[in-house]
Formats: sequence, C-alpha cells, structure tokens
Amino acid sequence: MTTADFLTRIRWPLIRWPLIRRPRLRAQLVVLVLASALPPFQSAAAQTLTLSSATIEDLNAAFDAGTLTSERLIELYLARIEAYDQRGPALNAVLHLNVGALATARALDAERRATGPRSPLHGIPVVLKDNIDTSDMPTTAGSLLLAGSIPPDDAFIVKKLRDAGAIILAKLNMSEFASGVTMSSVGGFIRNPHDIARTPSGSSGGTGAAIAAAYGQLGIGTDTGGSVRGPTTSNGIAGLKPTHGLLSRDGIVPLALSFDIAGPMARHVYDVAAMLSVMTGIDPADEATRKSAGVFETDYTEFLDAGALSGARIGIARDFLGSDTEVDWIVEASLQAMRDAGATVVDVRLPQWLLDVKGDWYTTIRWREFRAQIPDYLATIGPEYPKTLQQMIERSLEITSTTPAGGTPNPTRWSLLMQEEASGALTDYEYVAMRDHGLAMVRGIVEGLMDADRLDAIVYPTSPTRPALVEGATGPAGGASPTNIANLTGFPDLIVPAGFTSNRLPVGISFLGRAFAEPRLFGLGYAFEQATQVRRDPGSTPPLRGEEIHR
Repeated sequence: MTTADFLTRIRWPLIRWPLIRRPRLRAQLVVLVLASALPPFQSAAAQTLTLSSATIEDLNAAFDAGTLTSERLIELYLARIEAYDQRGPALNAVLHLNVGALATARALDAERRATGPRSPLHGIPVVLKDNIDTSDMPTTAGSLLLAGSIPPDDAFIVKKLRDAGAIILAKLNMSEFASGVTMSSVGGFIRNPHDIARTPSGSSGGTGAAIAAAYGQLGIGTDTGGSVRGPTTSNGIAGLKPTHGLLSRDGIVPLALSFDIAGPMARHVYDVAAMLSVMTGIDPADEATRKSAGVFETDYTEFLDAGALSGARIGIARDFLGSDTEVDWIVEASLQAMRDAGATVVDVRLPQWLLDVKGDWYTTIRWREFRAQIPDYLATIGPEYPKTLQQMIERSLEITSTTPAGGTPNPTRWSLLMQEEASGALTDYEYVAMRDHGLAMVRGIVEGLMDADRLDAIVYPTSPTRPALVEGATGPAGGASPTNIANLTGFPDLIVPAGFTSNRLPVGISFLGRAFAEPRLFGLGYAFEQATQVRRDPGSTPPLRGEEIHR
C-alpha cells in the first residue's frame, strides 16, 4: 500500500499527496501523520464555529463538552500547514515542525481527563518565531550561519508555555537575525496570505502569516523596532508589543537588548491576553524583568471589557497619517467607531525634531548592541558555529550560491552585518548619550502628551501604508515608521484589525499606552474589536473540510 493510500484510509482525509516539497518538512509531516490515531470527530448540538474564528475560550468549551481533543486540534492545524505552506499559495512560513506534537497532545488529553487542565492554554498549539530557543527543534534566527543549531534548553517564555500545557507546534521563517527584508537564508521569502504578491512584513513575518492562515492558535514574534507590529497589521491579526521588561528575553537571539521583547500574536484579542497571562514573571536570567515586579498580571483576560471605550480619552497621532489615503480613511472610520462607543478623541502631535531624529537614535543603539551582544548568545551554542560578528561575516562571504539543503544567500542582511560590525562600541559617547539620556527624553515627551490631555492611549495606523510587494521589497521604513516610538520608550503597543483597503489588504490600528498599562490597553482594544468586527480570513487559505469546532 502506498503512503498516499495509507493516509487516505486513516482518519485524516484532509491530507492529500504529494506532501510538502521541502524534504525536511515532508519527512516531519509524515512522522506526525503516521503517529496519529484519533477516532472520527463527533458533532454536538451546541454552537458551531470555524477553526479560525474560535478563541481559546471556545476551544476550552469544546474540550469540556467532549467534542474536541487536543490531538484533533493539532491534526487540523497540521492539515492546514500541509495544504498551504509549500503547496497552494506556498506561504513559506514554516521552517521546522515538532515531530512530537501529536504524542504531546495525546498525553495532555489524558492528563485533562485525569486531573483537569493546567491552564486555559492546556493542549493549545503555539507557533514560534525561529529566534526563540527550543530544546527539541533548531533555532537558526533564519540564518544559514546557525543552520541545525539545537539550543541547550528552552527560552524562559517557552518553558512557561510548556508548563501551562501549551504545545509548541512549529518554528517559523523570519527576517534573518530579525532585521532586513522578510526573508531568510534558511527559508527564503515569506508570502502574505491576503495577497501572495506582497510581504507579510518583518521581522516576525512567518508568525504573522502563519496565524492569519491558521497554522496554529497562537504565535510568538519578537519586536525590536516594530517586528511584531508590522506583521500583525500586514496580516490582519491582533498582537502586542509588551512593555520592555514584562517578558524575559532569556533564550532569544538578541538584536538589541535595549529594545528586544517577545510579543504574543493571535487572531483575537482574547487569545493575545490569554497567552500573555502565562508568560509573565521575574526571570533571574534577565535583569530587565525586575521592572515588572508588582505590576505584571497572571490573567489579562480579566481586563477584557466590551464597554471600556465608554469614557475613555484617546489621542490620535496625526503625524503618521497622510501616506496612504485608504489607510487614513480606515483610521478615521476607526476613530468614529471609538466615539460611537463613548470615547473622546483628541488630536496629538509629536515634536517635529523627534520625528526627524528618532530613526537615527534608534539605529545608533540598535547596530552597536547587536555587535556587542550577539557573541553572548553564540557562546551558548555548539563550537561549530561562529562566535563573533566578524566570524559571521567571514562565513557569509563563503556562501555564494544556493546550498544543497535549499538555503539561499541573503546579501541584503549580510551586508548589514558589515555595517553593524563597523558601527562602534558601547563605550562610544554617541551610544551612551542615546541610551542614558535620549531614551528618557522620548519617554518624557510621550508621557507629557498623555498627561496634558489625560489620555488612556494614543492611537495611529500601525503601518501608514499597505504591505509592500515581495518583488522590490526593502528593509524597515526607518524614521517614517511610527512603530519605533514604542521601542524608544519601552511602552506597550496593542494592535487590533481596523479594516481593509480596496485591494483587500488589512490595516491595523495601534493603541500605545504607558509602561505596564497592558490591562487598560486590552480593555480598549477588546472593546474596539467587539464594536467593529472587521477581521477577515485570507482568501488564499480557505477552511478545509472538517474544520468546524462544536462548543
């Protein structure tokens, strides 16, 4: 009997041969499918939802009703990866699959039956950006320079997720070393499921595309200069760049520790809040988390309030309008929706000098810190990998064509390595001035704006323009982008879908708050989401047969 015949006879009719063209993923999927042994899904008389519309709350209701198991949920998501990542629209978002995911799901199903769930994330699949350490899968940061690297242990936030019962399903493609165009030398370009001719934005582009296409219930990206928020808005999902220090950076390949932070991404604000809830906590390995002592929460879903906009004061940063008429129109409609929900909206303006210099200030810190900090991470992995930025450059110069494993040279990012190497040291007066005084100045300006008008949040289009075409894509927008304000201040930024342009491209709106104001932002963002209900599934990745969730 052929493999195709076998797959047809077992209880996974969604899979059709041939499998994914990439040999490694093809092999991983075969292992996962052959390990499956789930009886046919049973329907229930209760509410029926699509997989993409179901929240964690809905999934737990289905678990409780006995109409869904974690094993079945993993199967559904694996079927979508098989159908859409290298076949169909070929989004190219997945680098590695967890071959033990189905076995873990079966064990968690048994544990649920015996002792109950560990948390709301019990048995829920999570997909991770490939710069976050996992002890059972490679962590490459999207680079051939780290191909095959297995870290010695999980990142702190991954341990927290596993302890909560979450299942790490896959590692995702990304902008190499979390910077530059939305491609990697390991996996190539990533495609936006809303329009495969366009990028999903970076650097967490694989996470954004994967969550929009429903490859998992939850995703994690990282954000140094907008790398959670760009992919969130470009793929029409929800996401959070948390307050700097709220989540541990231990076990994450650094880009610039002054700005680096992991961020939850999901199709629903509820899921973003639920995911964040299990990842917080003080980590002795990351001094920055001490800033969150006494202010981090362990259940952010408590702050989700559909009426939170009533009486709220919202500032609109019009400095970031005017680049795309359709984006501007969607923002204006969003503001009206907030007014209709009872909010007061006032105009705010950032100082022009700050808009002029913020990109340079960001780069002054970012480039120097990568040069100084990447060796500390490289020291934690095998001796066969480079140990300094200079060694990374030397090895990149040896790769001039596609490798036998399918890797592709990435000259845009590798050229940037040279600029980072030449940027200077952390003792340079320019860097010290920006770190010690410049960042405090930006925080003071934003706090002053919020104090002056008694604002609960400042909103703006997360991206002033729609996603770029893959052909001719360039790196980050630099000083014109609003996103690095949140990095320079360290403040939280919650992104919620706001609408779609005439060519069906998503637009997101950002809610920027004060340090550790995540509870308030979740209330405002949830209220906006419930009032507008504009999220859409991508046209290129429609529901597959059998995906209904019965709660």
